Amino acid sequence: MSRERPAGVAAVAVAFFATATYLLAAGLIMLARPGLISMAAGAALLGGFELAGPYMFLLVAALGAAIAIGLWRLLNWARWVAILAAIIGVVLLLPGVSGAVFDFRFGRLAWGGLGTIVRVMIAWYLLQPPVRDAFEEVVSGDDEQLR
Repeated sequence: MSRERPAGVAAVAVAFFATATYLLAAGLIMLARPGLISMAAGAALLGGFELAGPYMFLLVAALGAAIAIGLWRLLNWARWVAILAAIIGVVLLLPGVSGAVFDFRFGRLAWGGLGTIVRVMIAWYLLQPPVRDAFEEVVSGDDEQLR
């Protein structure tokens, strides 16, 4: 039984993998050479949790890599965790976007708005019936193999 991965799912998986790679590299550099990279390097991705230090970078990188691999393999749990991660990302961006509006910082507003739009698009896309069906075909295919 051949499974076809929707192109959008592949793009979302690549985005999660790229983010995980960036956070892994930043976290490892912070551990190897303290002070070389600022913790602010993860601010756009970690929403304030970067202050927990390089181990938070590594933890989120591991989670992002797991989500990317799960999406690539069309595992339904990864779809739900990716949706949850996107929604949490939107919530973590809200204070920054609100502050940028209040302070008239248009660069920060544009960057925060773009981040919000991308996260909402990921959650919306992964909830679409054709995408959901692609993940459910894998589950039903695995059930048939067990019989």
